This record gives sequence, structure tokens and C-alpha cells, in this order.
Amino acid sequence: MKWTDIYDIAIELADAYPDTDPQYINFVDLRNWIIELSDFDDDPDRCGEKILEAIQLAWIAEIAD
Repeated sequence: MKWTDIYDIAIELADAYPDTDPQYINFVDLRNWIIELSDFDDDPDRCGEKILEAIQLAWIAEIAD
């Protein structure tokens, strides 16, 4: 997965952290959790606040379904 795979990352995070409310995750922790995902394979430094926000929103939407 790359940083642009926002929905795939959100699904993986929802599976990896089922008891976590993504609304309350800070971006530092979110970034670290994404980098630690086994399928993640992108440059850790290529991510910005907009990408992290999009992933967080997608994660919130994923658990709401």
C-alpha cells in the first residue's frame, strides 16, 4: 500500500485497531501505525497532514458502516 491508498489503509487500521476510536488519534500516532502495517510499502516521509486527515476520515467512515 502507498499513502494514496487511503481506503485500503483505513480498512487495515480498522482491522488492526478494532477498539480504537479514530476520531481521537493524533497524527503522529496515526502515521506510525500506518507505517507499521505489514502491507504498507511507501516512503514514510512522503506523507502530509492532508493525507493523514483523509485516512482518519476514511477510517471513521469505515467503522460507521
